[in-house]
Amino acid sequence: MQITTIGIIGGGRVGSGVAIVTAKAGLRAILTEKSEELAAAAKDAIVREMDTQIARWGMTESEKKLVLTNLDVGTDLDRSAKAQIIICAIPDNLEEQKSVFRRLTTLCDPETIFTTNATVLSITELATVITHPENMIGLHFLNPVLKTKLVEIVRGFKTSDATYEISKKCVQSLSKRGIEVFESPGFVTTRLILPLLNEAMYALMEGVASAEDIETAMKLGYNMQMGPLEIADRIGLDRVLISMDHLFRE
Repeated sequence: MQITTIGIIGGGRVGSGVAIVTAKAGLRAILTEKSEELAAAAKDAIVREMDTQIARWGMTESEKKLVLTNLDVGTDLDRSAKAQIIICAIPDNLEEQKSVFRRLTTLCDPETIFTTNATVLSITELATVITHPENMIGLHFLNPVLKTKLVEIVRGFKTSDATYEISKKCVQSLSKRGIEVFESPGFVTTRLILPLLNEAMYALMEGVASAEDIETAMKLGYNMQMGPLEIADRIGLDRVLISMDHLFRE
């Protein structure tokens, strides 16, 4: 399959980041939001992020023009039918994502690959609502998407080898490094980082050390770019809690 167009559902931080790297790679990025207001906000956020990158010498004006040329932001989900790969980057709510995929499976070609950026949802469960469950796979882009080179490529129970190989090549075309992950709660990155964040919070709560010293200990002691408390803040404490609850239940 020749990948020329990627559909992104959801224009939050991750969705907008995926749209930028897609368009920057010379592919068509079709970004869909629920309302005109959210679509406009996503477009503004993308422009601001690129201007920030330009100010830091992380992007050129020519690359910004390329992104804007290849970017299509709107509210009509039907536009996604043009994409060979569709990435659902809305919040990790099982029923909401199922609803999106139910609609997409009636719009898209049988060969279309459906993916989710979810960190705690089951790829296998999401695949139950599409016509060809072998075409469902997880593509977990880590935030911030522009800086983080890693993408977890997550196989569901029925994911085909062809779907995996096409997804891997797509990830490579976006200048990312993909790792193969077999479906498990939290995959690799979320499963391993959340207990660390949780223990850092307990160490702070129990008065073992100050927040600043906990951060310093992990950055200097283990060569981490960010301490665990900063990581938790960047993820969002509400999302950390949701993910921890999921890991506990599963």
